[in-house]
Amino acid sequence: MNKYIFFGLLFLGLTFASFVSAQVCPVCVVAIGAGLGFSRWLGIDDLVSSVWIGAFLIAIISWTLSFMKKKKWDFQDDGIVITLVYLVLTFVPLYYAGIVGHPLNQIWGLDKIIVGSMIGAVALFLGHWLHIYLKKINNNKSHFPYQRVAVPVVILLLTSIILWKII
Repeated sequence: MNKYIFFGLLFLGLTFASFVSAQVCPVCVVAIGAGLGFSRWLGIDDLVSSVWIGAFLIAIISWTLSFMKKKKWDFQDDGIVITLVYLVLTFVPLYYAGIVGHPLNQIWGLDKIIVGSMIGAVALFLGHWLHIYLKKINNNKSHFPYQRVAVPVVILLLTSIILWKII
């Protein structure tokens, strides 16, 4: 089981480290964090709530890299390093607490939290891409106020609902 966790984290980190240059606004980070807290408070399955963990990780990684770039603190492979640091700081404590890696908390032979986090990361990127696409077809202007926040959050909500219906 440890090798699945390790390779899942490594896959997530290396897959998305180069994409993290897309800026995520602070309101998105707060909205994603609220969605995660709310889903855990309601007792929603780990697969669904971990969608928000993955999105939150990507948002906070993006935010950190953006902050570092503004301060001119960037260095070679900073995206990979920051991504791996956040992944380790998130999943290692969950592993030692018995939350990640529990044999009864699996789907498709993998840990629900790892799978959900990867799905959430992809959903956030799709939401961000959709926002950029919608702006592009509207002469680089948003269709409505807070579109930058609403589109990714709606994509995450739809992803959560779809996963909830599947399980």
